[in-house]
Amino acid sequence: MTRPVVPFREIVLKVHSRCDLACDHCYIYEHADQSWRTRPKTISDEAIFWTALRLAEHAKKHALPSVSVILHGGEPLLAGPTRLRRVCEELTKALDGVAALDLRIHTNGLQLGPRYLELFDEFGVKVGISLDGDRTANDRHRRFADGRSSHPLVLKAVRLLSTDRWRHLNLGLLCTVDVANDPVAVLDALTELDPPRIDFLLPHATWDEPPPRPDGSPTAYADWLLAVFDRWDRQGRRVPVRLFASVLSTLSGGPGLTESLGLTPTDLVVVETDGTLEQVDSLKTAYEGAAATGFDVFAHTLDEVAAHPGVRARQLGLAGVCDTCRECPVVRSCGGGLYSHRHRSGTGFDNTSVYCTDLEALVRGIEHRTAALSVPAAVTDDGELRTEQHELTRLLLADLHRELDGRGGEQWARAWELAGAVDRRPGVLDAVLTHPYTRGWLLGALDALHEGVPGAVLSPAARLASSVAAAVVRGGLDLPVPVPYEGGTLLLPTLGELRLTGAEPRGTAEVRPVEKGLVVRTGDGERRIPRPDEPGAGWRPVRRLGRDGAPDLAIDDLDPYRDCFDACALPRLGHGEAADWTDRLARAWGLLRARVPEQAAAAAASLTTLTPVDGSRPSAGRHALGALGVPLRAGAGELAPLLLRGWRRTRLRALLEVTDLYADDGLWAHPAPWQEAPVPVSELLAGAYERTGLRAFDPDGAEAALRALDTLGRAAELTVGGKRLLALLWEEADRDRHSR
Repeated sequence: MTRPVVPFREIVLKVHSRCDLACDHCYIYEHADQSWRTRPKTISDEAIFWTALRLAEHAKKHALPSVSVILHGGEPLLAGPTRLRRVCEELTKALDGVAALDLRIHTNGLQLGPRYLELFDEFGVKVGISLDGDRTANDRHRRFADGRSSHPLVLKAVRLLSTDRWRHLNLGLLCTVDVANDPVAVLDALTELDPPRIDFLLPHATWDEPPPRPDGSPTAYADWLLAVFDRWDRQGRRVPVRLFASVLSTLSGGPGLTESLGLTPTDLVVVETDGTLEQVDSLKTAYEGAAATGFDVFAHTLDEVAAHPGVRARQLGLAGVCDTCRECPVVRSCGGGLYSHRHRSGTGFDNTSVYCTDLEALVRGIEHRTAALSVPAAVTDDGELRTEQHELTRLLLADLHRELDGRGGEQWARAWELAGAVDRRPGVLDAVLTHPYTRGWLLGALDALHEGVPGAVLSPAARLASSVAAAVVRGGLDLPVPVPYEGGTLLLPTLGELRLTGAEPRGTAEVRPVEKGLVVRTGDGERRIPRPDEPGAGWRPVRRLGRDGAPDLAIDDLDPYRDCFDACALPRLGHGEAADWTDRLARAWGLLRARVPEQAAAAAASLTTLTPVDGSRPSAGRHALGALGVPLRAGAGELAPLLLRGWRRTRLRALLEVTDLYADDGLWAHPAPWQEAPVPVSELLAGAYERTGLRAFDPDGAEAALRALDTLGRAAELTVGGKRLLALLWEEADRDRHSR
C-alpha cells in the first residue's frame, strides 16, 4: 500500500549561490557535491514566480495552515535588497488567503544593515546569523578568502539585530561545533549576546570522511556538548538551545525539534537558484548529486518531489533507520542522527550515524543529569497523583463555566455562586469533587456543549447544584442549596438519592443539613432524612464496604455517571444481593491483607469507590481515579486477585492522564509473553504493570511480567517517567520474589 505524501511545510530558497566568506567547513563549497559551480549566482524572476506558485498550490491542496520559507545561499544578502524584495513580494502575494507565511533568512551577517532590516521588517522576515563563538573559535573556520577575521563584522550585525528597533526580527545564532574550541568560552560568548535561541550543529561528515577527533575519543563531540550543557544548566538555561530542547523533549515523550535528531518525518525541500528542486542540502556532503531529484519548479509540483524515494526515505521514522538503530533504546532521541551523516560507500545510508557514539553519550548524559528533576512526582507519590487528578477535575469545572459563558441561566449562576462560597471552607467541596464520577459528568457536559446537543446549556446546573448540596450536607454547613431535579428523583453524589413521591416530576428542591441528617423541601412539603447512611422514606443511600477489616469504600450503584467502565455497570442491587456481594468483597480483602499486605494497604489508600459490573474481569474507570468496576458474580477467592489487578490497572490509567510514560508516535511493536502477536508499548506496559506483584495469586503471570519488564528496558518509547516506573516495577518484583 502506498503511503500518503507528507506535505512540505518548509522551503529553503537559494536566492544567491556564492558567498563572501571562505569557511573551510561549509557543506556547499567544501564537500563532495560541487553543483554550485554550474548554477546562476542569483535567482531569476521566473524561478521566484514559479516557486511561489508551486508553494501556494501545495499549501492549498494539503490545507496547510502555515508554511515557512528560509532564504538561503551561499550568502543570501549578496542577492541585494531589490532582489530580496521581489522574493518577499511574490511569496506574500501567492500565499495571501491560502496559508500564513513564515519568512526567514539565514546569513553570515557581514552585509546586514538598516536597509536590509527595514525590508525584513516590512515583510516580517526573521533573521538567523551564523557565529561559532568568541573570536578564537569563530576565526578557526569563518574567515575571508584572504584569511582576515570575520568576527568583528558578524558581532556588529548581531548587536544591531539585538537592539530594541530590530529585536523582534532576531531568530538567534547558529554555531557549528568544533571540539578544538573551548566549549565554555563558546557558550559564554554566545549567551553574552542575549540571542533568543542558539542552535549547535555537528560538522557535516560521513563514514567515508569522518569528523576530526583530535584526542581519538569516540565521544569527543558528546563530551564537548555536555560541557556546554552543564554550563548552560548552571546559568539557569536563560537562552533556549534547540539541540538540548530536542533531547529533553524526546526524553519526555515529545517530538524531536530539529532535523538532526529524532524520528519526526522531514518536511523540507530546497529550491536552487536555477529553480531546481532538491532534497535537504546536507546530502551534498555524501556524494555528487546526492540531493538531486530531477525536478524543477517550472515543470513539476511539490507533490512530485514529496513522492521521490529519497525524500520518502527520510519520512519512515523507525523503519527508516538501520537495524542497529532500531534496537537502540535512545533512537527516539537521536533518530539515527542526521540522514547524511549515515552515508558510507557501498551501503549508502543504511548505517548508524558517524556520530553514533556521540549521540548515544549525549542523550544518556542529558538524561542522567536531568532524570531526577524530570520524573513527574505522580510516578512515585500516590498523594501527588491524587492531587494532580483533582486539579484536572477543577480545571474541567472552570472550563465548563467558561464555555457556558453566561448561557447556563440563573440555576447555573446560583449553583456556581454557592460552590464558590462552600469552597472557601477548606476541603468541603473537594470531598465531592474528588468523587471519581465527577469527571465523567464534566467531560460529558463539555462534549455536549461542543456538539450542540439540545439542552446541554441547562443540564449541567443540576449536577453542580447537587454536588454543592452533597458537600454542604457532608460538611454540616448551615446553607440551603436549591437543586434542580428530573424524573421525581433527587441525586446527591456520594450520599444517595431520594425518590420524591408526590412531588412534581420536574422541579427544584431545597436541600439543607440538619443534625446528623438533611431536610429536602419541595412545593408539596418537607422530607427529613435522619441519617444519610440509612435507607428510609424514599431515600436510598450509597452503601459502604467498611466491615470486617475491609477499607471504608463506597459501593456506588446509583450515580448515573458510573457508566465510565469498559464493562456494563449494573443497576441498583437489591438488599440481599448487596449484602452478599459486600460480604464476598470483605472476605476477598482479608485474603489480600494476608497475602500481599503492602499492596492491600496501597489499594485501600487510593481506591474510594467500587461499582458492580457485568462480566468476569475488573474494569478501570475512564477519568475516574479511585473507582473500580468489580464483577458481581465472583467468589471471594476470585475477587481477591481481581481487586488487585483492577487497582493496578486503574492507577496506571490515572497516571497516564497526568503524565507521559511513553511516546505514542509510532507503530512500534514488541513481543508480549502473554500472547503471540507483538503489541505497542502501551499494551506491553499495561500488561506488565497489571501482572507485576501478582505472584501470590498468579505465578505464571508474574513471570510473564518479568519478561515484559526486560523487553521494556530496551524500548525506546519510554520517557524518563516511564523508565522510573519501570525501575519501581523491578524493585517491586524483586521484593515479591525474595519474600516467598
